[in-house]
Amino acid sequence: MKKKIFAVMMSLVLVFSLALTGCGSKEESSDQPAETSADSMKVGFIYVGPIGDGGWSYAHNEARLYLENELGVSTIYKESVPEGPEVEKIMRDMIDQGAKVIFATSFGYMDYVEKISKEYPDVKFLHCSGYKDGENMSNYFGRMYEPRYLSGVVAGMKTQTNKIGYVAAFEIPEVIRGINAFTLGVKSVNPEASVAVRWTHTWYDPVSEKAAAESLLDEGSDVIAQHQDTAGPQQAAQEKGAFSIGYNTDMKEMAPQAYLTAPVWNWGPYYVKQVKAAMDGTWKSENYWGGMEDEVVQLAPMTELVPSEAVQKVTELEGKIKDGSLKVFAGPIKDNEGNVVVKEGEVLTDEQLLSMDWLVEGVEGSIKK
Repeated sequence: MKKKIFAVMMSLVLVFSLALTGCGSKEESSDQPAETSADSMKVGFIYVGPIGDGGWSYAHNEARLYLENELGVSTIYKESVPEGPEVEKIMRDMIDQGAKVIFATSFGYMDYVEKISKEYPDVKFLHCSGYKDGENMSNYFGRMYEPRYLSGVVAGMKTQTNKIGYVAAFEIPEVIRGINAFTLGVKSVNPEASVAVRWTHTWYDPVSEKAAAESLLDEGSDVIAQHQDTAGPQQAAQEKGAFSIGYNTDMKEMAPQAYLTAPVWNWGPYYVKQVKAAMDGTWKSENYWGGMEDEVVQLAPMTELVPSEAVQKVTELEGKIKDGSLKVFAGPIKDNEGNVVVKEGEVLTDEQLLSMDWLVEGVEGSIKK
């Protein structure tokens, strides 16, 4: 009797084991587990400005739409979110709505993203333009200083007064690096030119940005560049009969009589790559800083207002940047107080670029410390 009972029990165990094995085989053979399918993947985006700004937030939002189209995932977004504690609530709300990946797209969100990422280890957080990371938190940015340099070449060959204005947001390494790269581009083709900087202490304020550009124009600048999110400086240049270098997106339509070109962002392919990795289980935290060779940063098409010799020069230099033979921050480089900050034969490291707190020779302005 015991043998029969034992035999029956063994039979039941065998049947149960086979059933489990069958279930396991079915799960393993699935190309895409249900929890990571496109239908169940929701991605959140947080913007510091309105998506209609025509600049920074607009570029990120265009990439969000590209992501939806490429992968078929659903997305949610919140625009005009201040760089403060409010962003914590926004992230929690997105997670409550089912977001499994969140892109926070402004520097001032960094500490808050780090805090929330530790509270939600199963959610992937990607922070733009910062430097902190964690097991489920990446930071990402692009080497915008590369097309900035090229846009400086355009400005240097276009100016007639040898005075170029630059409307800048905040005295942080990202902005300072851009001013310096632009000025190095200007000086490489026009040693007599200088770049005057006006700080607005805002990312998105059309009125103050335009006013800053107007003051630079009144002082003799005939080309205006910017590290701002609106087209205010472009419009000021057009109204004064001057020329302009945009930023973030192709701003030709905003000031067609003034616009020359712009360093622009192309976030879409990066967003697709990161979300796809999250879906298939291969996502890993990283510090990403792509350049022109990745096409995450580009120089927008130059308009007919750009001299033909400038177009030829930029085309030549762009190829050198992409193949690595031209390094924007290769010495010798002096700061605007006359000190040698990069010696002959040296090239700034990424760490030095990311902590830049000085202005190159040729910049008229200062940094509050």
